[in-house]
Amino acid sequence: MDALHEKKRRLEEILKELGSVAVAFSYGVDSTFLLKAAKDTQGVRVIALTASSRLFPCRELEDAKAFCESEGIEQVIIEQDGSEIDAFRHNPKDRCYICKRGLFAKFRDIAAQRGFPFVAEGSNMDDLGDYRPGLAAVAELGIKSPLREAGLTKAEIRELSRELGLPTWDKPSFACLASRFVYGEELTDERLSMVERAEQRLRELGFRQFRVRIHGDMARIETERADFPRLLADGVAEQLDRYLRSLGFSYVTLDLGGYRTGSMNRNID
Repeated sequence: MDALHEKKRRLEEILKELGSVAVAFSYGVDSTFLLKAAKDTQGVRVIALTASSRLFPCRELEDAKAFCESEGIEQVIIEQDGSEIDAFRHNPKDRCYICKRGLFAKFRDIAAQRGFPFVAEGSNMDDLGDYRPGLAAVAELGIKSPLREAGLTKAEIRELSRELGLPTWDKPSFACLASRFVYGEELTDERLSMVERAEQRLRELGFRQFRVRIHGDMARIETERADFPRLLADGVAEQLDRYLRSLGFSYVTLDLGGYRTGSMNRNID
C-alpha cells in the first residue's frame, strides 16, 4: 500500500476507535472529506454539526445542507454569530480562539445530548505551520482531529477527495470573513457584508482563489499572481474599482504579493 492510502487506512482505524462521532462540518475541503470518510467507515455512527453564522456566506450553508442530504447524513445546524460577542467583535489577536471555544463547546453539548461521545474537526498537518489560536480551543475542549492524527496534508486530502468523487476536491481554500480584517478593527454586519459582496463579485468574474482584505476604508485584493493580467485587463479593473467603491471602500488596491493564507498574521510576534 502506498503512503497516501496507508494514511487513509490509519484514518479509518482512528474513526473506528471513536465509534460514534459528531463531525464539525462547514463544506470545506477538509471537513467534507472527514465527514465522508466517517460515513463510509464500517461500524462508525456519524452526525454533522454545522454553524449558521454571519461570518460565512449563505451559499456555504446551503452547500453543506445539500451535501448532507445527498449522502443521507443527519445534520444539526446551530445558530452562532461570534460578532455578537463583545470580545470577538473587537477583533483581538485571539479572536479565533474565542469563536472556536464558544462554538465547539456548543457542538460538544449537542453531540452529548444526541449520544455522540466525540466531536471531530477537520484541521490537517498544514494547519500547524501558521498562527492558529483556534487549535488551542480545540485541544482544551478535547475535540478530536483525526486528519492530523493520521498525518494527512491538504494536498493529500484533495487527492483522496478526488478519488472519492467529492465535489470539494478542488474547491478553493476558504476561511471565515473575520480573517479579512486587521486585528483590532471592529467587526460589524455592514463591514462583513462589504467584504462578502466584494468577494462575490470576484467569483462572478471567474476568479477562483482570492481574498478581499479590509484596512479601514481600503480594500486589498489578493489573487493568484497568474490572475494578475486578467484582473488588470481593460474594463475588469475599472469595473472592480467602481463596484467596490459603491460598497463603501474609498480605495481599491491589488496586493503584489498575491494570494496567501494568513496574510493578516504577518505582524504577529
